[in-house]
Amino acid sequence: MEVSELLKKVRALEIKSKRLTNHLFTGEYHTAFRGQGMAFKEVREYQPGDDVRFIDWNVSARMGHTYSKIFEEERELSVYLLIDVSASSLFGTFKQNKQELIVEMAAVIAFSAITNNDKAGLIFFSDKVEKYIPAKKGKEHVLYMMREMITHQAHSSHTDITKAIAYLNSVTKHKSIVFILSDFADAGYEQSLKVAARRHDIIGVQVHDKRDIELPKIGLLQLQDAETGKTILINTKDKLTQYEYNRQYKKIQEDAKQNFRLAGADLIQLATGDDYVKALQEFFMKRA
Repeated sequence: MEVSELLKKVRALEIKSKRLTNHLFTGEYHTAFRGQGMAFKEVREYQPGDDVRFIDWNVSARMGHTYSKIFEEERELSVYLLIDVSASSLFGTFKQNKQELIVEMAAVIAFSAITNNDKAGLIFFSDKVEKYIPAKKGKEHVLYMMREMITHQAHSSHTDITKAIAYLNSVTKHKSIVFILSDFADAGYEQSLKVAARRHDIIGVQVHDKRDIELPKIGLLQLQDAETGKTILINTKDKLTQYEYNRQYKKIQEDAKQNFRLAGADLIQLATGDDYVKALQEFFMKRA
């Protein structure tokens, strides 16, 4: 990709993400993700409605008036985006592919984080961790992350969510907000997800394409598995073939639901072409 084309794409994504963040998500994000606690800020004269538990009796006695302690939320949150770059994320038949949907959502979440003075970091994964960007604050840092999202070329076509979660735990010292963006076409990650969810606030974003649900009934079709490279010839009009194809999709979706539920973590499920803005809004409001 040429530099001019890259800058154009980054700029377009920045404008869209900032607009959505400023007009839709600033308040919702802030209330959906609380800080680590409350820190003492100052003492001021008691006002009607102040919690009597926070009256500072020593200062009140000294000054001859009633004074209250004021606290503010300690944020200093770190938001990590774990982005699946395996070959299956490149599939898409309606408006965009899965990876394009993931990148747009990740950019909006990252801008929401820095708008609230939180840190944002990034981990690209396939069946290994391909790139790690530590969490930092600031617009320039998020723009760097966005450039990497747009230009990153995966080194492997396979998926291993367990390795990505294990790496996250090895590089984070404190509780973080973690978004895992993937189609979750993987198995065996349930235990690592449970362990990570005890330490972090984890949200899964599972994306799929409408053609993951049902094959077009067009007769003989040669399909290639994006991750293994294996090709097979199938009859798309065959009812058993259609049934097995749909069953595989349902299993991936239901496994993800169960794994996140058992881990006590949240899961957002949506398709390419869906209104992800509405999905994020509803999620933030539900959390708030």
